[in-house]
Amino acid sequence: MDREAIKAILPHREPMLLLDEVELQGDKAVGHYTVRGDEFFLQGHFPGRPIVPGVLLCEMMAQTACLLIQAPVGSFMTYYTGLDHVKFKKPVLPGETIVLESQLTAQRGVFYFVQSQGTVDGKLCVSGELSFAVIAEA
Repeated sequence: MDREAIKAILPHREPMLLLDEVELQGDKAVGHYTVRGDEFFLQGHFPGRPIVPGVLLCEMMAQTACLLIQAPVGSFMTYYTGLDHVKFKKPVLPGETIVLESQLTAQRGVFYFVQSQGTVDGKLCVSGELSFAVIAEA
């Protein structure tokens, strides 16, 4: 799915929509985001040596995971409930495309648990376990 299809599912909009495309593969979602270099978060992180902030790498993983969770369920809002065992292995730089993979590992009621990772050129940049609560919209 392209950005317009992603917007039909996620509530995020520019500048916080951090996915260019996503492919759903059963219990797994694979997203891509190319860092253009003009993003708001690179202006001060860090001047002269910009890198994507770790918290935004987590957000990219979360957006990929939410597409995986939301696609089969319907109309609801997804809220982060936890980040566990997050590790940052390699910085993500302007001009690079990060590939984000999220796989559903468990579901208990309204809670979903996902293992996620992001790679650039096959090298691990970020990984972690994410959890979400899915609340039906009124």
